[in-house]
Amino acid sequence: MKRLFKIFLPAGIILILIIAVLLTVNPLKKDIWDTNADKFVKSFNIISGNAVIDDLSQWKPFEWDTLYSFAPYTSKDKIYEVIGYKWDNISETVDESMNQIVFMKDGEVICYLYGYPENIKISFDFGSYEGSYLKLTSDQKLTFDTVLSDGIRYFYYVQESK
Repeated sequence: MKRLFKIFLPAGIILILIIAVLLTVNPLKKDIWDTNADKFVKSFNIISGNAVIDDLSQWKPFEWDTLYSFAPYTSKDKIYEVIGYKWDNISETVDESMNQIVFMKDGEVICYLYGYPENIKISFDFGSYEGSYLKLTSDQKLTFDTVLSDGIRYFYYVQESK
């Protein structure tokens, strides 16, 4: 009996520690930028067809203050430089049709829209870029014409006339 106790006690302790670590760390938990990306995409599901979004800030399922859209093929280093820090989930676009949109709040990434429109069900077109990125703020009235096609919502930025 003592022999079984000596074998199962350490195994039981190790099992309890593993369970405690998994409950604390939760490797399946999504990062805030992924969770907010899902919320953002789903927030437009109430619109059944094409529409004009007069002010994007009215559709925010999370608080943000700055939006960056990066031109195709912008390097990770340039993105890190622009947003002010490195974070582990950044990727470079490898095609002109891919999205690379970063929403920030108080200097932290809080939403990241990356990938092909058919995969993330949303696409932004800000027109041509002067440089490698476009910076917009939640204080601006951001107007978009939107088109729903094959389950993908396409956003076409309507720039303010000056």
